[in-house]
Amino acid sequence: MIPSALEHVHEIAAHARRLAVFLDYDGTLTPIVSQPTQAVLSDLTRQTVRALAAHVPVAVLSGRDLDDIRQRVDIEGIVYAGSHGFDIAGPRGLRKQVATEFLPIMDAAEKELKEKLAGIHGILLERKRFSVAAHYRQANENGVNKVTRALNEAVARHGELRTIAGKKVFELQPNVDWNKGRAVFWLLETLGLEQPEVLPLYVGDDVTDEDAFRALRQRGVGIVVSELPRPTAARYALKSPAEVERFLREIVARLF
Repeated sequence: MIPSALEHVHEIAAHARRLAVFLDYDGTLTPIVSQPTQAVLSDLTRQTVRALAAHVPVAVLSGRDLDDIRQRVDIEGIVYAGSHGFDIAGPRGLRKQVATEFLPIMDAAEKELKEKLAGIHGILLERKRFSVAAHYRQANENGVNKVTRALNEAVARHGELRTIAGKKVFELQPNVDWNKGRAVFWLLETLGLEQPEVLPLYVGDDVTDEDAFRALRQRGVGIVVSELPRPTAARYALKSPAEVERFLREIVARLF
């Protein structure tokens, strides 16, 4: 069982004169909800993240579309990375998009999945710019099996795509060497944050966040958000988005 980040907040804050904070959204800044549209950031958490961002670089990395995550967080001066890091934007013209040449293939796969999954109860198909997500939180076992089969067939038909898994969701995305870990490293380099005194801190709850935890294993601190213990490459844990807010508030208070 890995230790609580709240119990080690002083130790984490004391390790670096300068933090760079990377945050997931769903399940990290907001609770997981049955409908993705209902994941609303609380005013308290927004205030805490805004206070942190006034002093250190902050980026929010999400599986959501870039515009969606930017509107939901609504804090100026921070970096936003949508589509699991495939679509990045930030202050002073910061911009990066990965694998835009795959978009016509995504369009074709989306059309095929819509036809195959039409009418299946509890399945929500969501097109994002760089992926197609099939949410199955409200589906029965038969529905989940049909989603799995349809995605496997799409990957077999379109070798340029791959499937990734999240919490009650499968996604098709470009099959390239890119993920949240690569996005974090790109941001550290691009923002001039590669100096030894900078401590990258990544907080996330999902399978896709493990890429960032592994990438930062020797370089920074990973914090997994999970109510129950689970295998992870993170160094510390928090149990809920409420604990994430409290932890970030503690960081603000101790550093400034």
